[in-house]
Amino acid sequence: MPSVSLVLAGLLCTLLWSGGVRADSLAAALDAAWARHPQGAALAARGDEAAARVALAASLTAGPASLAVGHLGDGFGHDSGRREWEIELAAPLWLPGQQAARRSEAASGATVLAATHAALRLQLAGAVRDAGWAVVAARGALELAQQREASARALEAEVQRRHAAGELARIDANQARGERLAAETAMADAATALRGAEYAWRALTGLPAPLAIDTERVAGAGDADPPQLAAALAALHAAQARAEVSRASRRDPPEVALRAVRERDAVAEPWSTHVGVQLRVPFSADAQVALNNAAAQAELAEAKAALEQARLAHALEVARARAELDAAVARDNTAGQRQLLAAESLQLVEKSFALGESNLATLLRLRSAALDADAEHAHQRVARAAAVSRLNQALGVLP
Repeated sequence: MPSVSLVLAGLLCTLLWSGGVRADSLAAALDAAWARHPQGAALAARGDEAAARVALAASLTAGPASLAVGHLGDGFGHDSGRREWEIELAAPLWLPGQQAARRSEAASGATVLAATHAALRLQLAGAVRDAGWAVVAARGALELAQQREASARALEAEVQRRHAAGELARIDANQARGERLAAETAMADAATALRGAEYAWRALTGLPAPLAIDTERVAGAGDADPPQLAAALAALHAAQARAEVSRASRRDPPEVALRAVRERDAVAEPWSTHVGVQLRVPFSADAQVALNNAAAQAELAEAKAALEQARLAHALEVARARAELDAAVARDNTAGQRQLLAAESLQLVEKSFALGESNLATLLRLRSAALDADAEHAHQRVARAAAVSRLNQALGVLP
């Protein structure tokens, strides 16, 4: 009977790195997942809102102008012809430093939106990475289960032939059949697991499940903050800008009005026109100012604490991901050595069994050990590649 160890070992390499099988791009899958993400359209609308805030902060007045029209006459009870028309055009003015603070607040809002976009896309990339490697692992497990079933079927046929020839006992034939049935059950379980992983992938990306995935390389540390930290830093700057707006807005904005009055006292008298300017300055409400300042300072303190927490969490996540990658590399190396030993032992016992020097129980035991070693090595190879993806995810690097 031919050895299955080398076949299974080669299968994993074909699954992950063969040039004959297309390796699906995680970057393309991320784009597809982002197009389906429910917050994508919301962020686009938020972008329009941020642009409107920037335009509003750059306007000449602190708010929209207003127009008032009034009429006064003596038409109730008697009518001597007195008429008065008044038109007033008023506009609020910026307080000292208020417009600059508003501009800074609007710019920080746009920065927060961009950082939120990047952080959300990174979070989605983590889900795509996990789903992709889950599909690869499940597909590899199914391929190995199929190879195990084919090998068990071939072994059963060989044992049945030798049993019919009187070389092996009935119990050996029963053992071979039991091994084949167990392999079929394992193959069915692996197929079910693969379907579940494929459904999860399709629900996330809308794409067919990948046949393989390009293995990522560990990214280097960049100069810019990763998206998760950039978002927290942008939130802090936005809170600082809002605190500055609160300090610059200690009262409602003053209002300047241009007034025009046209009037006559009687029917026979001519119309006269008067033009004037009016300035309205609201008083400051100390209680309201104190409330606004306290709220702004509380938000600022919360943003500072959130940034420190994000920095600590990021450092711990990177350290954890690096430790997991080191452990995955060590497990992969150990699994590779175990696979070589198991394959060598299986080859020896296969030759011995073919010559009648070993019994079926020994062959089945070593064959099971070799299959377990192949499966473990396959699992560790995928786990190693997934650990690289998780480290890049912790570093804030997109696929």
